[in-house]
Amino acid sequence: LGKRVDYSGRSVIVVGPSLSLHRSGLPREIAIELFQTFLIRGLIRKHFASNIGIAKSKIREKEPIVWEILQEVMQGHPVLLNRAPTLHRLGIQAFQPILVEGRAICLHPLVCKGFNADFDGDQMAVHVPLSLEAQAEARLLMFSHTNLLSPAI
Repeated sequence: LGKRVDYSGRSVIVVGPSLSLHRSGLPREIAIELFQTFLIRGLIRKHFASNIGIAKSKIREKEPIVWEILQEVMQGHPVLLNRAPTLHRLGIQAFQPILVEGRAICLHPLVCKGFNADFDGDQMAVHVPLSLEAQAEARLLMFSHTNLLSPAI
């Protein structure tokens, strides 16, 4: 089955106690898929690829420079994590992604209460806000460390 929404993905969540409250571990496979257009642009701008085809082949072959550019791209880009059913505002929150090994999304255990999530096989969706306005809204209103106690504060 395909996806209904671009710039999105879904995976099982696992505990990441070493993560900061505002960070989430994003698997490399998912990150490459989510940030592919930004990654291609970065490879071309930094002259590691002369066109889209070469950039895509570098990504497909997972060359070391791809991971460096991906880290740079992800650094300034929040992602939204959502656990269905979204019954209130805390059901979708913003995080700063970092690359992790494996195929599961890593979360700090203290942010799970708002999602009503636990680590027994729950799945979460990840979305990338594209516009600058959406990114600013995610940073100001939706970051997880600002919504720990109450979203009304």
